[in-house]
Amino acid sequence: MDTTATQSFGGLLESVAAKTPAPGGGAVASAVGALGAALGSMVVAYSVGKKSLAEHRGALEDAAGRLDNARTILLALAGEDAAAFALLTQLRALPGSDPRRIEQEPIARAAVVQAPRSVLAASIDLLRLLESLAPITNRHLRSDLAIAAVLGEATARSAAWNVAVNLPLVDDAGERGALESETARMVADARARAARVEAACAGEQ
Repeated sequence: MDTTATQSFGGLLESVAAKTPAPGGGAVASAVGALGAALGSMVVAYSVGKKSLAEHRGALEDAAGRLDNARTILLALAGEDAAAFALLTQLRALPGSDPRRIEQEPIARAAVVQAPRSVLAASIDLLRLLESLAPITNRHLRSDLAIAAVLGEATARSAAWNVAVNLPLVDDAGERGALESETARMVADARARAARVEAACAGEQ
């Protein structure tokens, strides 16, 4: 099966819609974040070289590279999430006494929990970058920048759901509680950053 990064958009939609355990919500969350990063890249592309933004050229060129990197990371995480869930599903189909399941299931369980945590962290990084771009990008693309932020927030909230649904895989109660608290803090941060980007964009209308 094609990875998320190499599939056509239509192919990805077909894969998500299919009656298969993966790709699912985790891969979709990452793909949405990648779309947000791509939209941010478009905003920057229309800002670099603009005379009124000449003083920000260095920051914009740096942001262009960081947005490309964010898109790459999020697409890679989409593939990792799908692969981790597919492996865990495969292992759970084996008898409990199977040596492969005994050896690999703890690793697969940890990967399934870690994948959405990584997506959540990546979404915060994306939103932080988008927030920094609000005052230094082409005002004619303010709706695109706002939409990029909305998608970044959606990625964070979606990733949080994926963390929550996989928490039963964490045996230690203290660790589960810490993950819940961490996730809640990060989602609140994402909401606040997206709101500030939207407010900055709305203020330019």
